[in-house]
Amino acid sequence: MKLKFIFLIVFSIYSTWVNAQIELSKDEIKKIDAIALQDVVKGGPGIATGIVKDGIIIYEKYAGYADLKDSTRITAKSRFNIASNAKQFTALAILILAEQKKLNLQDDIRIYFPKLYPDVKSKIKIENLLNHSSGIRDVYDLWSLTGITWWKQTFNNTDAITLLSKQQDLNFEPGSQYLYSNSNYIILAGLVEKVSGQSFISYTYQLFKQLGMPDTGFIDDYTKIKGPVANPYFNFDTWTGYNWICNINGDGNLFTTLSDQLQWEKILQEKHSAYLSTGLLAKTQIRIPGSRINEYGFGLEFGEYNGMAYRFHEGSTGAWKATTLRFAKPNLTIVTLTNSGKTIPAMQSREVAAVLLKIKPEKPDYLIKPPGIGSFINIADIPGSYQTENGYTFRFELRDSVLFLIRSGRNDIRLERESANVFHQWNDTAFKQEFKLNSKKEMEITAYYTSHAPYTLKRANSDWSGFDFNKLNGSFLNKETGSVISFRYQNNKTYEVKIAGDAESCELITPENLIANGYAIQILKDKNGYLNEIQLNGNRIKNVRFNRVK
Repeated sequence: MKLKFIFLIVFSIYSTWVNAQIELSKDEIKKIDAIALQDVVKGGPGIATGIVKDGIIIYEKYAGYADLKDSTRITAKSRFNIASNAKQFTALAILILAEQKKLNLQDDIRIYFPKLYPDVKSKIKIENLLNHSSGIRDVYDLWSLTGITWWKQTFNNTDAITLLSKQQDLNFEPGSQYLYSNSNYIILAGLVEKVSGQSFISYTYQLFKQLGMPDTGFIDDYTKIKGPVANPYFNFDTWTGYNWICNINGDGNLFTTLSDQLQWEKILQEKHSAYLSTGLLAKTQIRIPGSRINEYGFGLEFGEYNGMAYRFHEGSTGAWKATTLRFAKPNLTIVTLTNSGKTIPAMQSREVAAVLLKIKPEKPDYLIKPPGIGSFINIADIPGSYQTENGYTFRFELRDSVLFLIRSGRNDIRLERESANVFHQWNDTAFKQEFKLNSKKEMEITAYYTSHAPYTLKRANSDWSGFDFNKLNGSFLNKETGSVISFRYQNNKTYEVKIAGDAESCELITPENLIANGYAIQILKDKNGYLNEIQLNGNRIKNVRFNRVK
């Protein structure tokens, strides 16, 4: 009895000492509060931010309104749509089924979905979907190609699978590279249903219940979203809400509270759950063994912040945004959820990390302006189209002796000369363009900005002799989506290009390619020199083929 009493005293002292070690100082709390509240304005939507260290919640902050109509404030019970942060839980469901020997991550998905890609001979493994190396095109980008704004539709997972079943080709050979695609996790949700014999919603509901996350659940019927929900708001001079009607899930559409997310972080940090094995918990936090993909694992990204390895994910669905940052050393997690289009949790969470890790916010390790002044470049020698090796394009043109930068999908930008060979954006002097001739006497431009490393584009110099610009006139159809692209030649290498009904004036950069509506389009000639096929590349859709119909 005496020994037990002594043990309790010692344990109590030890527990107090541990809590003292991880308690935030008043200065830290003041700094973190300032970061969390920087974009929460009076009468507007807000944030929910939490920090877990060594399995203990050391900070929670709730601010702003969940509903502007009835002035309901954000609390620990407010549910946010955490968008792509949901992928970690879809991956978790797959890992559970794999541990139960109900599936194997090396299985080809066509075992379960025989109608998908019947002509693709390469194996498309479950693990390829988990780390976005499948090559499967993103359904949202495919819908955009047809002119559909997906979030204005009541699409569900069946609609997404139906669209994917019409696809004949992949972006690339499975397992060969990484390209983020929401389609992967939509298919994985369907795989959970086929293997478990339950609906994905029901299966994951039981999972969250077992994990002690009662206010968390995927949504497959927007009319049944349970409150209190932190409704999303954008700010266009005034706060504007909108109705959420999309029913697709697995890739996102997970409604949850900060309290539940912090509960999950405690489980991960303590490496203990009555429901999940220690080995499985550890596996959720690593890259997929044997894969050549280092960027992504089981619903998580991998990177470094100020030289410190961490796991993370960002989520964004309209004004709903979420960020989770996990550091192993120290054992630290930061979670930020928002319903405000004004707030940027990805940035704020990293600023909080800098405070907790006692480091200066990460500074660029790249040049943000030209290192010096070069030879004078006459403004009349600049106009033309410039491209990076991967096809990203700038076009410069003179209008009444004023230089303008034209980029597809953006407003035209007036440029001002800064020095002999450097120009900058008229209303953002940090965006600088350095012009110079390379060793082959080709004009190049290097773009500098504070938020990205410099990149260089070279002016396209092509042989246009004998090129018949009218040969491209007509319409081209992609049978996989029903999308049509049409071309009508105007003058001086310029075409009116219509994609999904939206018309844009675009310059042919070389006889083989142009940029239109944000897409890179390659013009393919047959053996007789006819222009009967084009190939389109977008953000998450590659090698989409269109054949001439007229």
